[in-house]
Amino acid sequence: MPHRHLTPPAKPGPPREPPTPPSRPSQPVGGRWLFWWILMTLIIVLLLARARSGPHPASLSYSDFVGKVGTSQVQTVDVNDRGAISGTLKNGTKFTTQIPTALGTGAQLQQQLTSHHVHIKASQSSSGASAWSSVLFAFLPFLLLIGLFVWMGRRAAGSMTGGLSAIGRSRAKIIEAERPTTGFNDIAGYDGVKQEISEVVDFLRNPARYTAAGAKGPRGVIMVGPPGTGKTLFARAVAGEADVPFLSVTGSAFVEMFVGVGASRVRDLFGDARKRAPSIIFIDEIDALGSRRGGGTRLGGNDEREQTLNQLLSEMDGFDQSSGIVVLAATNRPDALDPALLRPGRFDRQVSVPLPNQAERAAILSVHTRDKNLAPGIDLDVVARATPGFSGADLANLVNEGAINAVRDDRTRIEPHDLDAARDRVLLGRRESSNALLPEERRSVAVHESGHALVAALCEHADPVAKVTILPAGVTLGVTEQLPEAERRLYSESYLNDLLAVRLGGRAAELVVFGEGSTGAANDLAGATQIATRMVREFGLSPQLGPIGYASSHPHFLGETTEEPGTPAYSEQTQRIVDEEVARLLRQAEERAITLLRGHQPALERLAGELVTHETVDGSVVLDVLRQ
Repeated sequence: MPHRHLTPPAKPGPPREPPTPPSRPSQPVGGRWLFWWILMTLIIVLLLARARSGPHPASLSYSDFVGKVGTSQVQTVDVNDRGAISGTLKNGTKFTTQIPTALGTGAQLQQQLTSHHVHIKASQSSSGASAWSSVLFAFLPFLLLIGLFVWMGRRAAGSMTGGLSAIGRSRAKIIEAERPTTGFNDIAGYDGVKQEISEVVDFLRNPARYTAAGAKGPRGVIMVGPPGTGKTLFARAVAGEADVPFLSVTGSAFVEMFVGVGASRVRDLFGDARKRAPSIIFIDEIDALGSRRGGGTRLGGNDEREQTLNQLLSEMDGFDQSSGIVVLAATNRPDALDPALLRPGRFDRQVSVPLPNQAERAAILSVHTRDKNLAPGIDLDVVARATPGFSGADLANLVNEGAINAVRDDRTRIEPHDLDAARDRVLLGRRESSNALLPEERRSVAVHESGHALVAALCEHADPVAKVTILPAGVTLGVTEQLPEAERRLYSESYLNDLLAVRLGGRAAELVVFGEGSTGAANDLAGATQIATRMVREFGLSPQLGPIGYASSHPHFLGETTEEPGTPAYSEQTQRIVDEEVARLLRQAEERAITLLRGHQPALERLAGELVTHETVDGSVVLDVLRQ
């Protein structure tokens, strides 16, 4: 039953749309038909050869043959001009034998065969040509196999010849005649980022203005921000605003299994840009290409990735500044980039694209709701207040989920509760009717969430309660939502202490009402412990430890939450003090919450009863319960 305070960390946005792969040359139709023709011929020949090769006839000696004739076991014989005999016994067995012509037994054998009523047939031996044809037919499957392998080898060699010439070519998507329709007006907020990027556009449009003042335009601009903040969208806007060719490519498109291919593609990319100058090169996810050299578990210092990066550095140093080529790049892992890539003269500017603030979220929501049928009661400012930490991609997903929720109810207009349900779905997961709680569990969850809500309402610095629900969603059994009145950048010690008390309010309510806790407070305890640990170890809010901050030296990439390294940067004695101070803060917060709830236990019981009856109540009900 986690309590949710609406200040979620940055979450990764939806995966980017992968770049359109280059079209491969179509395989000739005749080549495909030739392959299938050879394969079918091979199968037919094998089947015919198997059909012709029946069971081999038994080879009899001449004495055995004469004995079988004397006992009337032979039915037919076929004698050729060389004395070879093939025939069939009366039991159906086929045989072969040879007449000893040197003994001159032909007339005697003929008389014996006639007397035993054996059907006699004479034939001539096969010619040399027939023998050769038989041999050729026998070896035809092997010849076809050899021909097939030779054809496939030549075809592979031909494709490799064409492929080697195409492997080193750049996979950049070039936008020239048809410019994107996206412009800076389609991007809400981010005025500072727009100003930085618009100078690039102005330099490409009017380079004489900068030359007259002795100024040089930016050579490279790298956009840094969490996933989903619109870095690629800004690149599309630049392509739409600037009347110049725009070459877009991803960092992963340079690295291949063949050594030297990435460097060749970098050369080809900048060669295309020079032919179309003035132009813009946009490299998305540049960390896949420009990560630090010589680190990690690489076996050598001259591998394919490092060769590609070295080629990029030399190209950025080598091209003429007056040629009008600007390189834009985007990444959410700036700490992973090689320092040589970020020095002045290569990427001169590093533009931060942070998560939008409250005003920017409202403007972004207005952009995403342009083509939506919204109900008059929807206040986008309220939705923006309720979505701190949401990126532009998250807000777009929120509006889309709200529209889907309206469609489920057979409506074409989005109501306010649709956006509320969409927000809960994005943060908590889908609500399922199969997650129905037992009666005693509903009572326990109602008491737990009532504790969160009442402690939040009674604490001076806590954010006001917006909604309380005991409807299960995802892994949560109930939620208490707080809506910040303003977006904070700094958090005081009083606010953090109230936050700890609110987090432990659910467990405190269980102790007050039932006299024992439950497993429903596991997520609350984990979150409260994390906050208290940062208060002691990073914020210097512990009198026992003093004004010391042990920030994590482990690199935290934008939009990424990583665990602390296994070995702390301080002694075991300091760790013991940290543990003691964290436990003290949590005990104080729990005792404070228990004291507040015991003083308002009738209100706690009334609010729990409202939740059991209605399952969901808004913040005004919490205040009304306290006034009674």
